[in-house]
Amino acid sequence: MTYHPKSDFVAVMMERGFLADCTDYQGLDDALLKGGQPGYIGFDATAKSLHVGSLIQIMMLRWLQKTGGKPITLMGGGTTKVGDPSFRADERPLLDAQSIDDNIAGIKRVFSAYLTYGDGPSDAMMINNAEWLDDLNYLDFLRDIGRHFSINRMLSFESVKSRLDREQSLSFLEFNYMILQAYDFMELHRRYGCILQMGGSDQWGNIVNGIDLTRRVIEGEVYGLTSPLLTTSDGKKMGKSQSGAVWLNGDMLSPYEFWQFWRNTTDADVGRFLKLYTELPVAECDRLGALEGSEINAAKVRLANEVTTLLHGTDAAAAAETTAREVFEKGGVGDDLPTLTLREEDFVLVDPHSSNFIEVMNLRPENLTLSMAQLFKKAGLVKSAKEAKRLIAEGGARMNDVEVKNPNDAVSAADLSTPIKLSAGKKRHALVQLG
Repeated sequence: MTYHPKSDFVAVMMERGFLADCTDYQGLDDALLKGGQPGYIGFDATAKSLHVGSLIQIMMLRWLQKTGGKPITLMGGGTTKVGDPSFRADERPLLDAQSIDDNIAGIKRVFSAYLTYGDGPSDAMMINNAEWLDDLNYLDFLRDIGRHFSINRMLSFESVKSRLDREQSLSFLEFNYMILQAYDFMELHRRYGCILQMGGSDQWGNIVNGIDLTRRVIEGEVYGLTSPLLTTSDGKKMGKSQSGAVWLNGDMLSPYEFWQFWRNTTDADVGRFLKLYTELPVAECDRLGALEGSEINAAKVRLANEVTTLLHGTDAAAAAETTAREVFEKGGVGDDLPTLTLREEDFVLVDPHSSNFIEVMNLRPENLTLSMAQLFKKAGLVKSAKEAKRLIAEGGARMNDVEVKNPNDAVSAADLSTPIKLSAGKKRHALVQLG
């Protein structure tokens, strides 16, 4: 479809690659031209931080604000108690109220880096759907809301259909999720004048349900817009790295590790990621993304600096780049590397006169040891001792830039009188020190 947008927001969404589909381009465009129109994205509180897979949605809210709209970050204090079944193979574990509140408190810290909250016409709002979901009367809800939903139609949505096609269980609890999300949209429109719900393309069915419900019950005119489900050029889902989830909270993933994730972007993804995750002009994103050979590395550093600055600030981005140069170009030990601090209780007590592990009275540092495989695992560079042994066997493990050849070699507490640098391949590093 060729559509020429009139509003700045829709233009940005199309130009920068955010837009997968929209329920009514013309209607949304006309509504946004009025200015100050609220739009929302919901975030369930299943962990204490969002990960980088949610960053595309956060950037959509940021662009909505920058183009004169009013972003709403809807925290799923109510819906998290049910769990979104979309494209999952199993039911989400259910969390208690305290865990959900703790998770929301952790997630809130990220949004303030991207959005300006306040009482102004385009200031963001943070709302918890427990505000209306916790006090629902079930019988009234069934009578007033449930009657507007067709089970036949709900079964046809891809998020549900794919689960049933695989003959995987879909509980009634989860099946209610799409009704609750639809109700959220209606309530946000009724209470705050919200006209737009955004989300990943896996949320299309839920968004359409909300639009239909809002029109039927309160005759509200609302719209939906989805972003593509993003994968890297090699087919991997955004949000994961070799060492695990790429969290947005600095206390769960250091700014250096966050910076390094973007620095490690594959060549084919640089231009696309610059458009989605930075605010550089599109022409500059295209220019940087078209670089080849050694020049593309400078574009990757630019990408890492721009994305890290938005989340963690200019100083954190500069410190991460300095550390990376120290580690990669000079072979040194950067000040900002992820650091593991070991204490004596982390080590194994060893009898120096025997190969057996025993309890000894002499707690000298040379008698407190860990194997290389254990050390790499504790540092988070591998997920298991087995993976560490494979890394060492393939020649990818180094300690202070010297190849590690035996996974059973012992590192004692005495060896950590000064910090040591562990490296897994060329791109992942950590410091280990004795506390």
